[in-house]
Amino acid sequence: MKAAITADGIRKRYGDIQAVDGVTLTVETGEFYGILGPNGAGKTTTLEILEGIREADEGHVELLGMNPWPRNAHLLPRIGVQFQASAFFDRLTARETIHTFASLYGVGTKPADAMLDRVGLSDLGGVRAEKLSGGQAQRLSIACALVHNPELVFLDEPTTGLDPQARRNLWDLLRDINAEGRTVILTTHYLDEAEILCDRVSVMDHGKVLKTGTPAALVRELDQTTRITVESGVVEASVVRDLLATAGAEVASVEDDGVSLSVATHQPAPVLSVLAEQGALRGLEVRGATLEDVFLHLTGREYRA
Repeated sequence: MKAAITADGIRKRYGDIQAVDGVTLTVETGEFYGILGPNGAGKTTTLEILEGIREADEGHVELLGMNPWPRNAHLLPRIGVQFQASAFFDRLTARETIHTFASLYGVGTKPADAMLDRVGLSDLGGVRAEKLSGGQAQRLSIACALVHNPELVFLDEPTTGLDPQARRNLWDLLRDINAEGRTVILTTHYLDEAEILCDRVSVMDHGKVLKTGTPAALVRELDQTTRITVESGVVEASVVRDLLATAGAEVASVEDDGVSLSVATHQPAPVLSVLAEQGALRGLEVRGATLEDVFLHLTGREYRA
């Protein structure tokens, strides 16, 4: 099956700023693909080039087997786009808004109303767009992107600014969209979101793709220690060190800050066994590396405005 998106060496410059610098990626049909990166990494510009909204200075893009630039009328009914910031006609209700979007694609009001119901907004159909909460507006934006039943959906930071409950509800919707066979490409700042939703991710920084792979493979490649934490005061750190040395366990560090006793190791099993024998498993927490660790390893920890 032909890939849904291929990009080869795309570049985009704005004056002195190289926003996108030689990005190459492939998104398979039916894949949930994430693009991660700090502010200013080039995620949104890359997405806009893939969508056919911006022209690349260099490189080649193929979207569903066609060139998206200049704007390709044959592609538009096959893709759905949810922008980072959505602007609706404030005085239109949610129902009037999705009817307007549906009419642009020749879609009737009945399927539009069904989509409004699917995103949980049917009870708010008569509410003006300006009165919707952040989460409700995001769901309306996604409904408008899906109303014409596209094969490929672009989502640019769809959960930014949402409360935890609204984010989780939106995750369920995005999973359903992908499970129906649609290809989904997502940009996000939330690493837990990418880890849960995406089949593969590309980590970007300074306009370049630094690494691509499944979240699990990228985490394994990092080869970080597992950190085992228990409540302090049950057993001394020095005793744990001696017991682990006797057991032949490879340990990077054993630390006690008066609140928690933490052991960093590549061999969690013997550490857990020793702590269990000492009755020291109260407050147990085992944390392996996550996609956040990969992200920080690749992009650094400096603050980005």
